[in-house]
Amino acid sequence: MDLSQLPASPAPGLVNLVVEIPAGSRNKYEYNADAGVMALDRVLHSSVRYPFDYGFVPNTLAEDGSPLDAMVIMEEPTFPGCLIQARPIGILDMVDSGAHDGKLLCIPEAGFRHREIRSIRQIAANQLEDVAEFFRTYKNLEGRVTTILGWLDADAVDGVLQRCIDAASRAAAAESPPH
Repeated sequence: MDLSQLPASPAPGLVNLVVEIPAGSRNKYEYNADAGVMALDRVLHSSVRYPFDYGFVPNTLAEDGSPLDAMVIMEEPTFPGCLIQARPIGILDMVDSGAHDGKLLCIPEAGFRHREIRSIRQIAANQLEDVAEFFRTYKNLEGRVTTILGWLDADAVDGVLQRCIDAASRAAAAESPPH
């Protein structure tokens, strides 16, 4: 599975999201670019489970040195490696082990139940708190600290996404040999 040619954003207002972890799972899968497959990284030590399908936006580079994290509200869990065109509606702003680590919250473009949702303000406050609580506690038993800074609405997405796309482009250019 080579993701190098997959655009981070296939159209304005959309991202390509590659699922690593289906909703309800305690297994933490990560994309292994060298092998081109999903690999089991670990099983969560805590009893919590991922609240939504969770993955990343390919060909981005976030402040923590990994691709931009993203989750998508789905009716049913998908599977590791599933590609979803999704509309970001907000960002969970957080710090993980001392590094800024924001996570996009998205709606699937192919879905019909959430087609009118454009903002995290349209998501129930208790559902947003459930997501924040998951990320607040999921690494506690590993001795790693996460701090939730809050939710940012859809208007914050474009700037974050563009910075992550630009950072990935700069990193790729720095890795390519001179002609």
